[in-house]
Amino acid sequence: MKSSVLTRYRVMAYVTAVMLLVLCTCMVAKYGFGVGEDLTFVVSQTHGVLYIIYLVFAFDLGSKARWSFGKLLWILLSGTIPTAAFFVERKVAREVRPLIVDARPVTAKA
Repeated sequence: MKSSVLTRYRVMAYVTAVMLLVLCTCMVAKYGFGVGEDLTFVVSQTHGVLYIIYLVFAFDLGSKARWSFGKLLWILLSGTIPTAAFFVERKVAREVRPLIVDARPVTAKA
């Protein structure tokens, strides 16, 4: 597996997790204090699009790492639980690093 597969997943995991925290803050402002309705709409739509991209990248990583359905489902759902994606991403990165094959050519020592 190429390292770019893991990198794409990690970037989207962080972006999705941060956007979910921003969305939670906007929801508290909207429903708790009655302000920021337009901002909440924009943030929720942005998070939705980014979460779909996260799903694609996580599924790609899961299929290349040959994860079980249960494990893949947990990783896919971690983008919907505030702060969960941060912890899941770390665990996934530790697990997948040994599966990465460097594409650098082997040079003979003279």
